[in-house]
Amino acid sequence: MKETAADFIAKSTLKASDKQHRKTINFNIGKYNAAVPLGKQQFEALDTARERAKNIKWRAIENLDSYLEQFEKTITARGAKVIWAETTQQALDEIGKICAAKQCKTLVKSKSMVTEEIHLNKYLQEQGIESIETDLGEYIQQLDDEPPYHIVTPAMHKSKEDIAALFAEKLGTDPALTPQQLTLVARDILRNKYAEAEVGVTGANFIIADIGGIAVTENEGNGRLSCSMPKTHIAIVGIEKVIPSMTDLALFWPLLSTFGTGQRITSYNTIVTGPRQAGETDGPEEMYVILLDNGRTNLLKNPATRESLYCIRCGACLNACPVYKNIGGHTYAATYSGPIGSVITPHLKDLQEWKHLSHASSLCGNCTEVCAVKINLHELLLENRHEARVEGYAPFTEKIAWKLWKTAMLRRSMMNMANGTIKSKLINTIGKAWTQHRSKLEFPKKSFNEQWVEKNKFKV
Repeated sequence: MKETAADFIAKSTLKASDKQHRKTINFNIGKYNAAVPLGKQQFEALDTARERAKNIKWRAIENLDSYLEQFEKTITARGAKVIWAETTQQALDEIGKICAAKQCKTLVKSKSMVTEEIHLNKYLQEQGIESIETDLGEYIQQLDDEPPYHIVTPAMHKSKEDIAALFAEKLGTDPALTPQQLTLVARDILRNKYAEAEVGVTGANFIIADIGGIAVTENEGNGRLSCSMPKTHIAIVGIEKVIPSMTDLALFWPLLSTFGTGQRITSYNTIVTGPRQAGETDGPEEMYVILLDNGRTNLLKNPATRESLYCIRCGACLNACPVYKNIGGHTYAATYSGPIGSVITPHLKDLQEWKHLSHASSLCGNCTEVCAVKINLHELLLENRHEARVEGYAPFTEKIAWKLWKTAMLRRSMMNMANGTIKSKLINTIGKAWTQHRSKLEFPKKSFNEQWVEKNKFKV
């Protein structure tokens, strides 16, 4: 437990001082910041659209059981098989059974954070199955044996020179190839894999309750190929992704596109309602939908944290967070990074071990300001801190520090005793934590209270 927090602090310290990392991230997020305002222009009343989306997700989460059952009933009627997985291991076991039954040797996978959450690639490798990431960013990360750096743009931390060098090392290409040429190299490799694969795996951006379908939005077409070319399609999706109706996509798809990449709408938007039907020429012979809990009901049962399940994984909060931009996505050591990751990870995993993430925030509120569905992220970070204290997970030194602070704050005389000279010495000489990476602090010699008394000639 202590090691997880200590590792986070150590990695944060190193990454925050990495100027090349900061340069790359600022460049890539700068492109995002330039695109998003243009995408937002499609909304006549953006704030109203965000509020409406939040209300729809509120209704979906408050009635999660009934909507999921409606989805299961409808998609099952079209021949799909729905599997409920409570844990990571249950999900992996079910996927393993399906792959074994299909004698799967090659599996193609489109971009999916849930499959990262359950470490699907590692599991399949242990089973002797080749699992290929078909999203370009994910493919780059797989070649480099790294997890995604960002929810939406997995290789955001890499420059085009980094990717060219990686392809040269792993694939033997010319290190001087342009981004367009590198993309064509990946395309040639991946196209053959779709035809070879016995099983295709996708995630889902939304579960559509009324029609019994999953909605997938993407820019490369790899999601469509992954779910249609192999004979078996497995969709793995978190239970919180449900929305009541297909008509809700008219709001959620543009919101996700705008806040995720700055687009009005992404290039490929697909609704899958089951395997290939009689008389149809395209599509898989079988379709499985794995509905994953994996700690989500921990968030659901707590009225204070339930709001975090509204998240549509647009990644806007990561791009806005000053902490994320300085320490990077991998420092969090969790599937979901940035503000939303700091909110949900302690509940998806273990609060005691992961409570430190909720302190990795300036509480500036920028994450809440940019959230597509208006989740009060900075308040949920405070809620996590509160829960950790109530559960008794706060360290002894922190408890003592807050008791001393409370005692001093209730007594004006004690506050005045800690004058500016004492504070300056404490911060700059004794504490030193502040001055390791910052200039010295010099506090006023006298407090405002002392100056007020002197000026007005009376005590308050």
